Amino acid sequence: ETYRFVDELTERLALNLHIYRARHSPAWQEARYGKLWEQGLDGIERYNHLNKVEPMQRALRDLEAAAWISGLRRQQAKSRQQLDVLLWRNSRCKIHPIIDWTDRDVYRYLSQHGLPYHPLWEQGYVSIGDVHTTRRLVDGMSPEETRFFGLKRECGLHEHV
Repeated sequence: ETYRFVDELTERLALNLHIYRARHSPAWQEARYGKLWEQGLDGIERYNHLNKVEPMQRALRDLEAAAWISGLRRQQAKSRQQLDVLLWRNSRCKIHPIIDWTDRDVYRYLSQHGLPYHPLWEQGYVSIGDVHTTRRLVDGMSPEETRFFGLKRECGLHEHV
């Protein structure tokens, strides 16, 4: 669903995307390391580094980006409540332009501009990560628990990049 959604938005909004992926395929990674996402917190950290952190670091370096923009919001998690709008890390500026938006603000913006929610939203996914470590929100769960089996909230991008 996510890949189709990316293609749909790329065409609809005439986006000029530079797609970066892990250096090794999922099959290669699984053959070499096993199912990292099933190996507790250390396995999840390694999986995230290989598939998210390293490709993002490489993209920012290759593209010589002086800044990058993130859609993090304080309302999404306790770990995000103290974030500033601007953050300097690794000689690069990270910008959080919607840090103070609520779910209602997001809904209004998408509605006013005719933009769709991610298709998995309708199926109960309040946070979209990867196929292995993202779960639907069910009764009794906090949104933080929908990612990484509740062991952690962040994938590493917002901790290390």
